[in-house]
Amino acid sequence: MNTQPDLLYSEEEEALRAAVRDLLADHCDAPGVIARTESGAPHDLSAWKALTDGMGLAGLLVPEAQGGQGATHREAAVVLEELGRAVAPVPYLTSAVVATEALLSCGDDELLGRLASGRTIGALAVGLHLAPGAAHQVAQVENGLLRADLTGIADAAVADVLLVPGDDGALYAVRAQDVTVTPQTSLDLTRPLATVTLAGAPGRRLGDAGPAVRRALRAGAGLLASEQLGVAEWALTETVRYLKERKQFNRPVGGFQALKHRLAQVWLEVVSLRAAARSAADALAAGDSLGEASVAVAVAQAYASPVAVRAAEEALQLHAGIGMTWEHPVHLYLKRAKADSIAYGTAGAHRAALAELVDLRAP
Repeated sequence: MNTQPDLLYSEEEEALRAAVRDLLADHCDAPGVIARTESGAPHDLSAWKALTDGMGLAGLLVPEAQGGQGATHREAAVVLEELGRAVAPVPYLTSAVVATEALLSCGDDELLGRLASGRTIGALAVGLHLAPGAAHQVAQVENGLLRADLTGIADAAVADVLLVPGDDGALYAVRAQDVTVTPQTSLDLTRPLATVTLAGAPGRRLGDAGPAVRRALRAGAGLLASEQLGVAEWALTETVRYLKERKQFNRPVGGFQALKHRLAQVWLEVVSLRAAARSAADALAAGDSLGEASVAVAVAQAYASPVAVRAAEEALQLHAGIGMTWEHPVHLYLKRAKADSIAYGTAGAHRAALAELVDLRAP
């Protein structure tokens, strides 16, 4: 039982942050990300290769004996903060966290090692909008062949292997070349969604789908809060910087008291979000012997979504005319914040889950 969680960043975590931020500054500049969203191929595989081959970050959650780095969710959370700050179009959350957690539940060492290296990208074929424990689509399984139309699958377009729950209660690994991936219209073009069609696709049985999917979605929801923290911190930092530079009536706009109050409120919310996100990451890293992790994840997601959206909306409004242009990256952050607000469950869904977990149901 983790009675005294340490929410401060360690020296190693700060060093990891600095290294990831430097790498993303070289690979994920805002004009490049915007250009990719217009190209029809938004994923930045060169940045993914640098994160995985160069730094080994795809294997943070995988034990060393299985080919990974043997780190914890705390380190993965730091990476996700920086990926959120850069709205990096890489499949880190979907492959290195969600798909990896599902495989850790199943114990498939061979596929885990491939995902840990980053040379294979995985995606859990469950809708991005689903909260931990929610009912999800399954594929019909007959003689080892899978049939289904699965919608809302994040990063399916770049996945090499899909982890598909079957109607027999098992989780199957299906090669991407054996399915049809059809892009869906996505608000967040840096994390595109797709429909995955399996028309008699061969699958390899990995293990029980139920616990694997629950574990994967819980970790995804918990660490998504760190990505949302990165989005909110960028929005706040860039807005403060802009208002210090922009002048009106021959004085910096940031000196107006009304705007100071708005930014102070966002700062308070971002600080609280940092505490909630760190608590979720620390609880996931410590394990779940008594359910602390589930509570911490529900708290983090109940709070994170509205804060990230509010910070991005304030950034858009306070950047005034320039913020409304396509060339300014603030729209990327607002779209990521809005899309994240329904990813792995809405804030309302997590509040309802929290009420059940702590036995404080509505009358």
